[in-house]
Amino acid sequence: MNTLLAQDPTLADFGRDPWWLVLIKIVFAFVFGLLATLLGVWFERRVVGYMQVRPGPNQVGPFGLLQTLADGLKMAFKEDILPKAADKVVYFFAPVISVVCAVTALSVIPFGPMVSIFGHRTPLQVTDVPVAVLVLLACSSLAVYGIVLGGWASGSTYPLLGGLRSSAQMISYEVAMGLSIVAVFMTAGTMSTSGIVAAQGDATRLTIGGVEIPAPGWYAILLLPSFIIFFIATVGETNRAPFDLPEAESELVAGFMTEYSSLKFALFMLSEYVAMVTMSAVTTTLFLGGWRAPWPITLWGDANTGWWPMLWFFGKVLMLVFVFVWLRGTLPRLRYDQFMRFGWKVLLPINLVWILVLSGLRSIEDWQSRDRLLATAIGAGVLLLATLLWPSRKPAPKPTPQEQADNRPYGSFPLPPLDLQVPPSPRTKRVVAEREPANIATGSDSREV
Repeated sequence: MNTLLAQDPTLADFGRDPWWLVLIKIVFAFVFGLLATLLGVWFERRVVGYMQVRPGPNQVGPFGLLQTLADGLKMAFKEDILPKAADKVVYFFAPVISVVCAVTALSVIPFGPMVSIFGHRTPLQVTDVPVAVLVLLACSSLAVYGIVLGGWASGSTYPLLGGLRSSAQMISYEVAMGLSIVAVFMTAGTMSTSGIVAAQGDATRLTIGGVEIPAPGWYAILLLPSFIIFFIATVGETNRAPFDLPEAESELVAGFMTEYSSLKFALFMLSEYVAMVTMSAVTTTLFLGGWRAPWPITLWGDANTGWWPMLWFFGKVLMLVFVFVWLRGTLPRLRYDQFMRFGWKVLLPINLVWILVLSGLRSIEDWQSRDRLLATAIGAGVLLLATLLWPSRKPAPKPTPQEQADNRPYGSFPLPPLDLQVPPSPRTKRVVAEREPANIATGSDSREV
């Protein structure tokens, strides 16, 4: 364990790199976000195609890998249409804001431990600060400005409605996301992303039936309710299905990006997929141990040293991206009232109760890690069972037409019968009358007309 802890970067390890090494890290983070977007679009289309029993992209390049690149080039060279009523400056900068906020969040994500690059010992992370998680929340919150300003600057009604929906959606689920991270702060004792990963490095020991079983100290296990709520909130934050209300084609044409075309539309699409990859990386850092290897691989002594941790980190991110795609391929889009009710009346109360319970448990003296794991598992199970077994409110039976007529307010107009048949139009009567002699001559029935 001492060998592994020696690889953990601390805040003192940042700010000492030469300028060229910092530039390499920045370029790596940007290229990672760009390549993850290109591969993410291909990955989503292939996985959804497999779920729907169709091939998906398989013509351009090996396994269709170059299809996304071809689509991006096609978007870039298409005609750029600018609406007459649009605010040109804001209309241009809105998609740029979304992309910059999504990429900036990658600067505080730890991709690995301390490594040697051209003879310099440096952490595989662009930078880290004592409040790095607040930087992630700020980038996630600022991303809504690109959507809102894009809808407003288009000078059209439907994009404006889509932007307003997105602002209300992100504000609602930002509260649940922030409260989920509070539990991580309480357990790790730090807001530094590298410190949170280091806090999840100590394995816990769970005794079941007298047998001691090693278990990872991931907060996805120790803080299971926070992990579930946080991931649901990330799906709502990134406007992904089933929470893609700002892009509800059946209601708002194409949402906030209706009036966008060419490269600006491609930037909005890029920001969505970069945000999906970024939030998967944030979830991995906060709840899945970051770059640390899962339990079976930790039996190998060098699993968390050198460049190997980057492989474990990318594997966890890919797993979460698959869950994003899985949700899109299986769940239908929610109604707006269902979406907002779920955020304010379900996620928020459960999160508040869980933080209260966690605060009470942490105040107990001699609080051992195995007891914490066992109590958390029991508490999460009881909470989930209570949520599933809670009696649902049955809708009141619909009154019969006679009851509606008897209970109507005094002085109101009587209700027409529900089986009222619409009388035929005068034109239909005239056509039937004109064809009546011919029907009599041929022996056919006029009701067949």
